[in-house]
Amino acid sequence: MAEQVVQLEPVPPAVSPAAARAGNANDRGIRLRGLTKQFEGAYIYRDFDLDLPEGEFISVFGPNGCGKSTLINLISGLTPIDAGEVLYNGKPIGETKLSYVFQNYRDALFPWMRAISNIQYPLKLLHLDRRTRNRRVEALLAEFDVRIDLHRYPYELSGGQQQTISILRALITDPEVLFLDEPFSALDYEMTLFMRERLQNVFMKRRNTMIFVSHDLEEAVQLSNRVLLLTRPPARVAEIVPVPVPWPRDANSLSDPAFVAVKRHCLEVFRREVSRGVEASNEQPGTPAVNAA
Repeated sequence: MAEQVVQLEPVPPAVSPAAARAGNANDRGIRLRGLTKQFEGAYIYRDFDLDLPEGEFISVFGPNGCGKSTLINLISGLTPIDAGEVLYNGKPIGETKLSYVFQNYRDALFPWMRAISNIQYPLKLLHLDRRTRNRRVEALLAEFDVRIDLHRYPYELSGGQQQTISILRALITDPEVLFLDEPFSALDYEMTLFMRERLQNVFMKRRNTMIFVSHDLEEAVQLSNRVLLLTRPPARVAEIVPVPVPWPRDANSLSDPAFVAVKRHCLEVFRREVSRGVEASNEQPGTPAVNAA
């Protein structure tokens, strides 16, 4: 039998580094100008400019140590910047309603609180009364069809259930921007596929701006409107690659020709940047290595 050849559609033009610095005419979304950060005397970011549109799902991907997690920590304010400006919709990021889903859900949840109390905790910090808190949680659970016994403690729940609680807690305040730092890295593949679909449902219903860090290229492409590809430090924008695959994207989408084409293109950019990093290290022996997540 003759081998069947599948003709892949070309990947839509990626956004060049220059275009990434060009800015949005209406200043909607995240805007970075001159972002600078050093660790141990080495620049992770130096005069870094970037614009990310409002209401999109952006995945951040790049070589190990390029500063993916550092980037969202700098944008969110968890890590102080050395210089530069971070704005969302034209206002300082400190005036923006943010939420953050951490990689290690076991450490992020309060073990002495039941699941429902963990979800309600941000509302308690906002001094909302119990009735309002309960009503907000009930509405959120109904919206996403969550079927978990919320009166259990975190250690009584599976890993996927615990991370679901973390995501619900992050969404309970209806943030303008949701940051997610490798939220599925500790889950098995079956649960990861399930959680990817669950997160897509959240995004399609809410359309919060979501910035997602991943070490998994398949995951980054599956979940995103665009994939932000970074170089090695001091990090620059290698490309911003659009993902023209219809929503929702289930496991069958992973073999879609358009998906395969985008993933292949991102992989080519990734390999190029890894090779450049190796060449630069060989040309500058003795340069201190700084590993930024």
